[in-house]
Amino acid sequence: MSPLGAILMPALNISPSQFGVVVSAYAFSAGIAGFAAAGFADRFDRKKLLLFFYAGFILGTFLCGIAPNFYFLLFARIVTGLFGGVIGAIVLAITTDLFPFSMRGRVMGVLQTAFAASQILGLPIGLYLSAHWGWHAPFMMIVGMAAIVGVIIIANLKPIDGHLKLQSDRNPFHHLKDTIATPRYLLAFAATGLLSIGGYMLMPFSSAFSVNNLGITMKELPMVYLVTGLGAIVTGPLVGKLSDKFGKYRVFLFGAVMTIIMAVIYTRLGVTPLHTVILVNVLLFVGIFSRIIPAQAMMSAVPAADSRGSFMAINSSLQQIAGGVGSVVAGMIVSQPAGGGPILHFDLLGDILVLTVLITAVMMYFIHRMVAVPAVAQPA
Repeated sequence: MSPLGAILMPALNISPSQFGVVVSAYAFSAGIAGFAAAGFADRFDRKKLLLFFYAGFILGTFLCGIAPNFYFLLFARIVTGLFGGVIGAIVLAITTDLFPFSMRGRVMGVLQTAFAASQILGLPIGLYLSAHWGWHAPFMMIVGMAAIVGVIIIANLKPIDGHLKLQSDRNPFHHLKDTIATPRYLLAFAATGLLSIGGYMLMPFSSAFSVNNLGITMKELPMVYLVTGLGAIVTGPLVGKLSDKFGKYRVFLFGAVMTIIMAVIYTRLGVTPLHTVILVNVLLFVGIFSRIIPAQAMMSAVPAADSRGSFMAINSSLQQIAGGVGSVVAGMIVSQPAGGGPILHFDLLGDILVLTVLITAVMMYFIHRMVAVPAVAQPA
């Protein structure tokens, strides 16, 4: 949705605050779904669970593609979030099941590279399709690609059910309650929420900021995302390897410093040459990836094996809810003069991001120390 902001807002005649609601609708519904699924997340083969939610995600995206107005699109985003928001948690649980902690930096780096390829390299394609066939077209492209991937999952992914042997006879609601009430997990949940808020405040309005403030044309905008995506693809695996080699928290601190510097610069730019905008975006994403990848690797070591799926579902839920809050708050902070013009108060979003980065740096230090003592599955 982020790159479509500059096209979607005038097409549907919606304000920045309304666009923030559309973006956050996915996040809030995904957050609700994460909590609802948490109690059951460790009680099924992860492959079957993944396919169920993936099918719902495809349906919701199809509804987005046929949306005739703002309200139908809002409904479709909610449906998509109810299913799509759990997929990431399942993928992370599978990753943690299959790879030891000493390798998870590299694995998370590869995963983040995949996310970068889908979210960033896919954006120029989405903008191209929107320019030629309307803003509905990118959603239909996702439906087609997702259907192909679904078939590949069915044919090639083996059952992942080793965690079922660790389950006691607790009912799902007790399992959810125990996961939420575990003191070891609370700090991780809080850090995840705060990690998400800052990024979600910037991203929904990045395309509108680039066009209206930085002087980037709609034809140049895909190039910004394309080069940034290529940079992220190179950065992801490298950051993952460095996390495993030099320590995950050290790399996280490097990412925090880089994010602070580049966020302050980026959010205060005026009309800027294309090559400078691209360079700033690439460096900003280097900082972001250098935080996300080691943070996810450390978070993966927090839960015990018998509550891994539940922990990941709740963690993903909090991430989505925090992101939704960030999008809504950002929509309330920024504004645009009637009839168009620059996005106002975008620099304030950068200041809020800096504050969240500083706080999470302290929180991740304690998580770093905590994961040095592995969690173990406890009998009922």
